[in-house]
Amino acid sequence: MKNSFTILALCSGFFASAQSPWTQEKGSFYTQLSFTTIASYTDIFGDPNYSTFGDITDNTIQLYGEYGLTNQTSLIVNLPVKVISINNFEDPRIDCGGDCSQDFTETALGNLEIGIKHNFYNNDWLFTGQFSVEANTSTYNSISGIRTGYDAYTFTPLFLAGRSFNKTYLQAFIGANIRTNGYSSNFKIGGEVGYKVTNRIWFAGFVDIVKSLENGDIILPIENTLTALYVNDQDYGVFGLKAIGEITNKIGATASFGGAFFGNNVAQQVALNVGMYHKF
Repeated sequence: MKNSFTILALCSGFFASAQSPWTQEKGSFYTQLSFTTIASYTDIFGDPNYSTFGDITDNTIQLYGEYGLTNQTSLIVNLPVKVISINNFEDPRIDCGGDCSQDFTETALGNLEIGIKHNFYNNDWLFTGQFSVEANTSTYNSISGIRTGYDAYTFTPLFLAGRSFNKTYLQAFIGANIRTNGYSSNFKIGGEVGYKVTNRIWFAGFVDIVKSLENGDIILPIENTLTALYVNDQDYGVFGLKAIGEITNKIGATASFGGAFFGNNVAQQVALNVGMYHKF
């Protein structure tokens, strides 16, 4: 089971939630504290592309945990804290006759997530089902247009598959984000390949695709649409690399970066992530 724990650490080092078919052993607890930044961007994917009218930095401090309820079933908790700033914002609707730029910063909880995953087949290949709920715990500032999460509940069913070899693992997922409050739902698919280069270092490449079903009718404030933060009909295709270094059998560090090869209403900027994990 040691290999599966290592893979879990690597797989949960980027984005909001783990998408790995491996589960914790009964009574085992995995935690990770990570920091993700999408720094200083103004350009947004769209049709056509557009500008935010200010430099945005979107940071996330995230505490992620998994606990083994049984050898096949794990509880998932994800607590994101957002630190979002906009510098030199100039509202295109206002003509003040000079420099009227403003700076804003918002620190608040994002969408708290809780879920469960169950491994129902483990014979070389692993097949696992996962279901999680993101609560409507985010904050919106009507002056700056900064939103720290979706103004909705999100229900995410996933089917996960994976297999580990001597020094390699493969995994893939398919599922959906089903959102309330008039937001469109999303189709999700992705996968990754990892390789153990030394006794304590892994590298992996991943692809993550989210496509809006465009079935929502929510009308967001214009201030929010100017920032493109957690707006409706967000699409992206992301590719990137991950790495993990095991300091001890229970403690390690992770790093990853990813960029979009297509998108809609998302930043044209690379996301960087670093983290530390501990296994109990």
